[in-house]
Amino acid sequence: MAEPVERLPTVLAVPTLATAENREGAAPFKAQVCPPGSKSLTNRAILLAALADGESVLHRPLVAAEDAQRMLIAVAALGAVVTVDSDETVCIGGVNGRWRANEREITLNLNNAGTAVRFLAGAALLSPMPIVIDGNARMRERPIGELGDLLKAMGCEIDYLGGGAGGGSCPPLRIRPPCDLAKIPNTIEVGQTYSSQFISAMLLVAPWLPHGLTVKLAASPTSASYIAMTAGLLAHVGAVVQHSADQRVIRVRGENGAAGLRGFEYRVEPDASGATYFWAAAAVTPGAVCRVMGLDDDSLQGDSDFPMLLRRMGAVVHEHKRGGTAEGGTESHIEVTGPRLLKPILADMSEMPDAAMTLAAVACFAQGTSILRGLRTLRVKETDRIAAVCAELAKIGVDIEPAAAGDPDALTITPPRNGVDCSPGAARVEFETYDDHRMAMSLAIIGLRRPNVFIKNPACVAKTYPTFWRDFALLYR
Repeated sequence: MAEPVERLPTVLAVPTLATAENREGAAPFKAQVCPPGSKSLTNRAILLAALADGESVLHRPLVAAEDAQRMLIAVAALGAVVTVDSDETVCIGGVNGRWRANEREITLNLNNAGTAVRFLAGAALLSPMPIVIDGNARMRERPIGELGDLLKAMGCEIDYLGGGAGGGSCPPLRIRPPCDLAKIPNTIEVGQTYSSQFISAMLLVAPWLPHGLTVKLAASPTSASYIAMTAGLLAHVGAVVQHSADQRVIRVRGENGAAGLRGFEYRVEPDASGATYFWAAAAVTPGAVCRVMGLDDDSLQGDSDFPMLLRRMGAVVHEHKRGGTAEGGTESHIEVTGPRLLKPILADMSEMPDAAMTLAAVACFAQGTSILRGLRTLRVKETDRIAAVCAELAKIGVDIEPAAAGDPDALTITPPRNGVDCSPGAARVEFETYDDHRMAMSLAIIGLRRPNVFIKNPACVAKTYPTFWRDFALLYR
């Protein structure tokens, strides 16, 4: 597999574009970017391909990122045949709905790949042997008990093996699947969960269950856009997907209503979460233009709506759909142009939580207080992102108030009265990244406007966007 990231220093200086002289001047850059394939779609597609009958071909998956590599290694250990032809193509020979391994028990160490942990825990339902799911120290602090309860309802036995700071219902855990899938329930009821991935994990194995699976949501789901992404991808590769008008009842069966899916060919969309950093870069730089290729409002990814938030802050947004006659040919793209002044925003980020820190960075340059809501899931990500954002943005004089107006899942972001100091003599700031890729990429946006910004451990972006710094450099040409 490809090297996950180029060699980088432990502390990276972010070149600044904006100075006191050009903060309100002509456009300092005009860039066009195509992020790598979506991590979320790549990992879903890898699992579906690994379970399918026959060979599947994935085009432009995120093969160089650590999360995807962990997923590929894991499905290979479980019996799928993985061939990485290039960074552009991966071929996967599937196991036809039943994992294969020579061991009496297999352990998958997935490091800090949360998506892989949840999806493979769910897919243990299709294993003839027990599977132990483990990860790094941070993963051992991230609760998975809600998914464990769903698997118990499907007939699995779950042992939490302890050993992590989180204890209790955190990894590592051993999953003993039921002996006879024909006897498992075909309907499960799910309450409010900390992560939509628990629900997606169950939907992804549904095509291989003898009677399919109906998921009934007793409460509004967390990050519903990601559940819609899962359902959309399942339908795209041949599963039968039905849902109620309010999407609180979702039914998934195999191809033509029978158990199983055949191998498929799928082109992975560019990563919309990765695109948010480039749209944001244009938004915070007056007159700058950034066009992200390969995305439009037909995307399966909720984060593709991020430019609409920037539009509310004053940015100009242009969308071009595939097949049109506008400049740029037939390829879809979404383009953002930065306004002279940014307006503050009140935004509910529950449908695009991965973009919350991106928007927080943009809000640092708005003309007033912004409020971001729907941030509940940020506490159990690669780091406690709410605490991390508060600590880091305070370094540039931004006033961050968690639990705003009594809402524990909200933040207020108030820039300094005279704005963030963007003068050439601004004091050196070193941003911690907490080994969190999204912290590093979000904080890089600050460095576009504010001189003397340094990012610690910049290589952590390898988790989902190994070429981020190379693409970010396009903004300086």
